[in-house]
Amino acid sequence: MAFSAGLRLLLVGIPREIDIGSHFLRAAKRLGIQVSLVDSNHALSSNIWVNRYYFHLRGHARPHLRKASEEVLEACRTFQPSLLLATGLAPITAGHLRAIRAMGIATANYLTDDPFNPVNRARWFTSALPEYGCIFNPRYANFGDLCAVGCQDLRYLPFAYEPDIHFPEAPTDPSEAARLASDAFFVGGGDKERLRIVTRLLRSGLNVALYGGGWERYKTTRPAARGFADASTGRKAAATSKTAICLVRRSNRDGHSMRSFELPAMRTCMVVEDTPEHRQIFGPDGESVVYFVTDDQLIARIKMLCADEATRVRLANACHDRICGGKNTYQDRLVTILESIG
Repeated sequence: MAFSAGLRLLLVGIPREIDIGSHFLRAAKRLGIQVSLVDSNHALSSNIWVNRYYFHLRGHARPHLRKASEEVLEACRTFQPSLLLATGLAPITAGHLRAIRAMGIATANYLTDDPFNPVNRARWFTSALPEYGCIFNPRYANFGDLCAVGCQDLRYLPFAYEPDIHFPEAPTDPSEAARLASDAFFVGGGDKERLRIVTRLLRSGLNVALYGGGWERYKTTRPAARGFADASTGRKAAATSKTAICLVRRSNRDGHSMRSFELPAMRTCMVVEDTPEHRQIFGPDGESVVYFVTDDQLIARIKMLCADEATRVRLANACHDRICGGKNTYQDRLVTILESIG
């Protein structure tokens, strides 16, 4: 896909290698697009207690929201992008978005989280949403709410994987393999809504590895908490674990998650929460993944797969081929965004 040599893209997101802002940055460079990125974290304070004060007592506000918005506006003046693409709860106020659009710059947001989730909801961001020219949304469930706050152009666009980050990687030696091995591993935050099902897993006798923040807070999950995983650790954990659990965040009204695409790219045998979107992505039960609805079903399916290596290999290969054989990279998603906006 070739784009005009004059196309310039300004991203607003987090540049860490595991974040979507970084994935779009890599994709744009591969496409030969002139691209720059403003770090969303510039809206936060270096003092964690200041951030907590603003989050919990100031309606999920950002301490340096206006300063960060000014940084984005100044980047638009100097870089002169064709398109501003923000990811998630990007720190740009409604007024600054209006000023950017008045400069003739197209604006879009790839809405990584549900802004109506009580954990995310912030008045400043809800006010900013209608000022984006287009919203690309990886969930169907909140389209009505987005329309109700005034968003005009809404497009469904699922998550994806980044081939430079999400690929199979074997451990460096047997000791690392033994340290990372598990019957089932999960990558994601220790949300309260997930506590019950994960506690049931741990009490079933399965060797479960939990990667992500928050699991250390709970007595029942603390022994399985392995902290945040960088990209390489995540790949090696996928290679040494018999199964990977793919949960959605129900408070986020997700029908699938980032891991729905990242895990198949790492050639992992997946046990997946049964949702219409997952069925659309993976096909019927047993074709490329196995599904679960109840806690007991999840435990039974993991135990079944732990005892059946041939089925694990078949499912991992089928799922990898299904996802990686289609147009499911963040480069593909960026092309869709650019073509949609024209």
